[in-house]
Amino acid sequence: MTNHKQAIVLLSGGLDSATTLAIAQSKDFECYALSFSYGQRHRAELVAATKIAKLAKVVEHKIFEIDLATFKGSALTDHNIGVPQDYMVSTTGIPVTYVPARNTVFLSIALAWAEVLQIEDIFIGVNAVDYSGYPDCRPEFIQAYECMANLATKAGIEGNKLKIHAPLILLSKADIIKLGNQLDVDYSNTVSCYLADELGKACGL
Repeated sequence: MTNHKQAIVLLSGGLDSATTLAIAQSKDFECYALSFSYGQRHRAELVAATKIAKLAKVVEHKIFEIDLATFKGSALTDHNIGVPQDYMVSTTGIPVTYVPARNTVFLSIALAWAEVLQIEDIFIGVNAVDYSGYPDCRPEFIQAYECMANLATKAGIEGNKLKIHAPLILLSKADIIKLGNQLDVDYSNTVSCYLADELGKACGL
């Protein structure tokens, strides 16, 4: 493994991932940013991710193409399923915006790149807000994935243990933004709205 402190950071272009990148850099990690074009409704978030990565001066930024829309099954990848427009309505169960296995797939691609680069640290911006509805944003998932990664890789078997960092997992959105402000994150560059237009303008709902 490299002697330099380096990390892969999953960068969607939203406020959570932008904050996570800032946290990783504040911990003196040299960061490689990884974004995904996965068949989502708009590419504005990828434009945002590219801008964020450039401003943060990451070592490298990759946009990985993978078409999860082939399977559909989510309001974010299937235009036949509407995105809920009343975010204040209490719901139970898994939200229709859940993309089946998305974080598992994303982390697996990050894991592969980490092995190639001989990097032991991966950062992902899952948080307490997602915890209530998305099964792949729970602490148990992150812990289980880290365990699997160390069982399934050459690096793990050879004793170079991989660490999945989820620094936002117990934070509310307010706490995330407060932390981001302390780290000088410019949230005007982010796109987090599910119904943003092609220019990244939020719907305001």
